[in-house]
Amino acid sequence: MEIFLQKLAIFAIAAMICVTIHAQGKGDMATGANLLFSTGSYNTNFGIGVKFQYNIIDPVRLEGLFTYFFENGVFVSMWDCSANGHYLIPVAGRVTVYPIAGMGIFGTKTDPGSAKYYSRNICINLGLGADFKLTDQLILNAGLSSKIVRNWNRLMFSAGIAYKF
Repeated sequence: MEIFLQKLAIFAIAAMICVTIHAQGKGDMATGANLLFSTGSYNTNFGIGVKFQYNIIDPVRLEGLFTYFFENGVFVSMWDCSANGHYLIPVAGRVTVYPIAGMGIFGTKTDPGSAKYYSRNICINLGLGADFKLTDQLILNAGLSSKIVRNWNRLMFSAGIAYKF
């Protein structure tokens, strides 16, 4: 299974690079921050994240994000660095929904006493998100996604804000 995930990661990264290279003209860009609630595989964590979004073509958007999950009562902290693709579907004047698909690297640190254990694994992201346009530049967003990671599968709830420039 791990070899399959590694090959899938290489294919997805190559596909994202090819799509980006073939994008014509300048697209919309946004940067923002998220608050996250993550649960699954033995523990629950709260996190904060930053993101950068770029519309390569209408309606396809790429998103790079980094999230840090705070240590919880079982001495586990986590981080996630991912690239996701969104297919934007307008459903109302100021509301857009989108499926989320992507992958990244997911790291954990467990400190059960005097020993510390670190791990890094490839992850796959699948989910749904929504953007709520407050103004032409300010966007609220919410999402629900599943992060598929070897030994650390997570269900993620996120809410954030982005500034479009």
